Amino acid sequence: MNKRGFGLGMLMPAAVLLTAVFASPPAHAARRYLCHSYSPHRRICRRHIGRPYRAAERRIVSSHPYVRSSEALVFDATRSRVLFAKRAAGVTPIASITKLMTTLVVAEARQPLDQVLTVTRADMTPYSHLPLGARLTRAQFFHLALMSSENRAAHVLARNYPGGTSAAVRAMNAKARALGMTQTHFVEPTGLSAGDVSTPDDLAKLVLAASHNRILRRYSTSPGYTIRVGRWRLPYYPTDPLVRDRWWHIVLQKTGFTDPAGQCLVLDAWIAHHDIIVVLMHSWGQYTRTADATRVRQWVQRRFARRWDQTVASDPAGRRS
Repeated sequence: MNKRGFGLGMLMPAAVLLTAVFASPPAHAARRYLCHSYSPHRRICRRHIGRPYRAAERRIVSSHPYVRSSEALVFDATRSRVLFAKRAAGVTPIASITKLMTTLVVAEARQPLDQVLTVTRADMTPYSHLPLGARLTRAQFFHLALMSSENRAAHVLARNYPGGTSAAVRAMNAKARALGMTQTHFVEPTGLSAGDVSTPDDLAKLVLAASHNRILRRYSTSPGYTIRVGRWRLPYYPTDPLVRDRWWHIVLQKTGFTDPAGQCLVLDAWIAHHDIIVVLMHSWGQYTRTADATRVRQWVQRRFARRWDQTVASDPAGRRS
């Protein structure tokens, strides 16, 4: 082969390669490339950018929070007004939210917190880790009942109430009537029975009353606790992960779960400089109630932030002075 033929043979593949590199692909091919799931340029696809922003915009302008719980109530205790309600008058089982009333009436009896109590066979309720014969102080039983929703701890507190468990249940119903909880009834102190019923409206009154008790505030928001039973050390953790969340300032909380009641959560928290009570009942799924609570917090923050912005806009001179 002569030199001329050799040079042309080398130029032809180079021309084909340059054409393939610099030629513009069809428009539909470019869109398919930019929107492909593993494409590094996916974030510039308009289809993917628009959806989150449009969804966020809808959430911001919404007049109520997105709550998946079947029954819910958001109450501003600072201004004594209901911010949001969803089937708030519906009577439903409340599971371990019952323990909030149990510990409230026991705390108001003002029995010695350092008195040692024992777990007996009468306290052997299911779904509990406290062994038979465990000896703890009344304060420790308060701690376990409120933080970890320990059923046997709540039963020990009620059994050692003046007059026994039946007297404690009568006191719980009497306290409910005194607080104006007209749709609430208790049959036992742990919440395992479906006969312990209430409404979100009534539970907001209970949370407000319980948040004034120092013992209930302290132990319901504890981040963790370890007890010693004989030679064994038993660690306990809160049933509500929000007490460990740095974005929350929770004053009091209580969780609950049974099959009839579903996942339940009540809490009193400071949000946007307001005392906000949140009641969430019949949440299905392990994380639904905490996700609902987080959405409520964000909604309340946006609500009061918009109100503050409107105040500034209506009186700019006063704000600047």
